[in-house]
Amino acid sequence: MKRSDSNCRPLRRQAFTLLELLAVVTILGIIAVIVVPRVTTTSTAAKQKAHLHNKAVINAAVERYYVTEGSWPSADLNEMVPPATYDYFPDGLPTNPIDGSVYTIDATTHRVP
Repeated sequence: MKRSDSNCRPLRRQAFTLLELLAVVTILGIIAVIVVPRVTTTSTAAKQKAHLHNKAVINAAVERYYVTEGSWPSADLNEMVPPATYDYFPDGLPTNPIDGSVYTIDATTHRVP
């Protein structure tokens, strides 16, 4: 007696088993526990490095302003923003990436604190 093709086919699964879903959720949870803290600390470190870079750029621009103009800029740095004579900050004065505040300089040291 010959079997027909329909009798020889293996049964097809219609869905995932609960054990397979549990394994996938566990693996995703482990990956999240590893990745999320690294991303948040990386973001904080990047903001701190950008803040230090902005301070260095502003301090250098303040020194150029002093050499060019012969006087120190005001504490709020408005004289250095366009339409200034020279483009010290062509894109505008940068803001602090950590808290969004505006940079100012100390009146005695002429540096960003």
